[in-house]
Amino acid sequence: MLFTKEVNIDKFRHLYPFDSHFIKIMGLRYHFLNEGAGDPVVMIHGNPTWSFYYRELVKALSLNYKVIVPDHIGCGLSDKPSGKNYEYRLERRVKDLEALMDHLNLKRKFTFVLHDWGGIIGMVYAIRYPSRIGRLVIMNTAAFLLPNGKRLPLRLWLVRNIRPLATLAVLGFNLFSYGALFMASHRKLAKDVKTGLTAPYNSWNNRIATLKFVQDIPLNDKDPSYDLVMYVDQNLQLLSDIPMLICWGERDFVFDKDFLAEWQRRFPKAEVHTFSEAGHYVLEDVPDEIIKLVGKFLMNNPL
Repeated sequence: MLFTKEVNIDKFRHLYPFDSHFIKIMGLRYHFLNEGAGDPVVMIHGNPTWSFYYRELVKALSLNYKVIVPDHIGCGLSDKPSGKNYEYRLERRVKDLEALMDHLNLKRKFTFVLHDWGGIIGMVYAIRYPSRIGRLVIMNTAAFLLPNGKRLPLRLWLVRNIRPLATLAVLGFNLFSYGALFMASHRKLAKDVKTGLTAPYNSWNNRIATLKFVQDIPLNDKDPSYDLVMYVDQNLQLLSDIPMLICWGERDFVFDKDFLAEWQRRFPKAEVHTFSEAGHYVLEDVPDEIIKLVGKFLMNNPL
């Protein structure tokens, strides 16, 4: 059974002027953007964003590249099934991505652009299919277990562990999606941008993914997704020779400087740019700077 309430994009269509594409996965509609032509660039979003988050980068890169941006099931314009009809776990997310990539049947190596949960989802795929990956762009994310000494921030811990409270706050009051507008960005977002970021999460049932993502954060070996994250943690070196660009908002209350340091420790050859006035939604806070950096990075590292 699906609980999808229609998402009205008319209020922000001028910001998101893209054609929608869908494939069916397990009977569910999986939405993605497919703009432009050329070397493929695949962008994977996190929680609680969706393909709208990448809109400015899509517009810029699609002039010279084939840009593909899926919406995870439960997010964006994809279907939003109940937890009984879809397993909201990391492995399922990766399988969905695999299905999309098989459907597209890309003949060239492609570039991954990864943010938030997109980091671990994309890196599982990259480690499984390293010969398909030509370049990596990383933005405020992780693809490893918590760095030594780190603890989950209290706000996330409460959502992850206090189930009755989290259900009411996230599903009832849309706390995660709305809260991110103020905690994840350090720039005053325009009204239509706020509308676009939160539009898919317009009812109790349509907010299920924003809750399930947090509940799937693996902290110990009893958590369902722990083994898969450990697998990535132990095999990231397989990607060490792939050119990597890191664009990092320094005012991220989750993915802070310790996460950035871990990326740099594992990928010492990565090109790194930090932004002191940007937060978790780094692409919302400094879009022009990142667009320029990504464009230059792609040109300087031809496939």
